[in-house]
Amino acid sequence: AQTGFRHINVGDWVKEKSLHSGWDEEFECWTLDEDKVCDALEDVMAEGGNIVDHHSCDFFPERWFDLVVVLQTDNTVLYDRLAKRGYAAKKIQENVECEIMMVVLEEATDSYKEEILMTLRSDTAEEMEANIERVKEWISVHPAV
Repeated sequence: AQTGFRHINVGDWVKEKSLHSGWDEEFECWTLDEDKVCDALEDVMAEGGNIVDHHSCDFFPERWFDLVVVLQTDNTVLYDRLAKRGYAAKKIQENVECEIMMVVLEEATDSYKEEILMTLRSDTAEEMEANIERVKEWISVHPAV
């Protein structure tokens, strides 16, 4: 709401619109179907004015985005956040390992032009607030095309 853009939480869409190929018992989550997600988002993304919130980005078409933000956090902070959300131990371990290996940053770097990438720290509430301000500032300087 702070940006005037529509916030699309891909994980919620996967559940609400059945954009998955079933339940993964090991990770205790839905197995996202990338084709179904992209098909469901195509018209919405064509309208513009969206913030797409997801922990992976390499399957989204580059044409959809003017800015790709990668949030990074300390592994201990990440572990505690995911444990608080009730994530399964295996899922927490995989997420922490991905953060250590900078998987999301690598996906973003491989999938999108450097000039549209923004990497931000997200360890504290103050950093999160500053991140919102940075994105709002970016939006104000880069009007929608």
